[in-house]
Amino acid sequence: MSNNLLKGKKGIIFGALDEKSIAWITAIKCFEQGAQLVLTNAPVAMRMGAINKLAEQVNAPVIPCDVSNAEDVDNLITKSMEHFGGGFDFILHSIGMSLNVRKGKHYTEIDYAHNLKTFEISSMSLHRVLAACMKKEALNEWGSVIALSYIAAQRVFPDYNEMADAKSLLESVARSFGYHYGVKKHVRVNTISQSPTRTTAGSGVKGFDGFINYAENMSPLGNASAEDCANYCVVMFSDLTRMVTMQNLFHDGGFSFTGVTNAVIEQMEK
Repeated sequence: MSNNLLKGKKGIIFGALDEKSIAWITAIKCFEQGAQLVLTNAPVAMRMGAINKLAEQVNAPVIPCDVSNAEDVDNLITKSMEHFGGGFDFILHSIGMSLNVRKGKHYTEIDYAHNLKTFEISSMSLHRVLAACMKKEALNEWGSVIALSYIAAQRVFPDYNEMADAKSLLESVARSFGYHYGVKKHVRVNTISQSPTRTTAGSGVKGFDGFINYAENMSPLGNASAEDCANYCVVMFSDLTRMVTMQNLFHDGGFSFTGVTNAVIEQMEK
């Protein structure tokens, strides 16, 4: 159902890989609510995924962008402004990649060069995108930026590896840049700390199936789905949340503030 919450708004969606991804579903929800979109992803991810199918569905151009490359980011912002005929109103940063996880490195034995690349892509890419937008005056006044995070930024989840550090850095960038962009142009920057979600990327984490079941039992409302998260993003892009900024917003069915549940105790007693 459309309430035209985003009618007249324009935005860039990073990271739509396939139909399971939060970015993919968010793009559809934004389009249904009246938004005009530009889709982007890394060239290698675009070859792996089916983003052109989504582009047809939401009537959006696809602009490749390696977020670790400043020229690519500048090109994305410039071409997006050309497509929109000016500035735009929102950005979804749904980007995460760990070289050490891919190579099976334990957290205590990570390769530091790979670690820096993980931070560059998963965390500092938000800074690079926002800096380019600020320089080009691309984001309109009262714009909204959302980056997807995870509670491992605050709590230890052993197999989440260096991505926990990357998400901590991501949340810090959102707070710090959120201050400066808020003062300069009333642009708000927030992170959403989402439940573990059965996406293609998330399913690659060691022990994911066991953990997602645990999180379901530890959450009074159960795990938030990718569609639930997409709906939350729509609200955060809308004018209904104009005074929310620099926040890490837990969207996890209550998991983050629950010590233990009867369901978990009963499972342990079996």
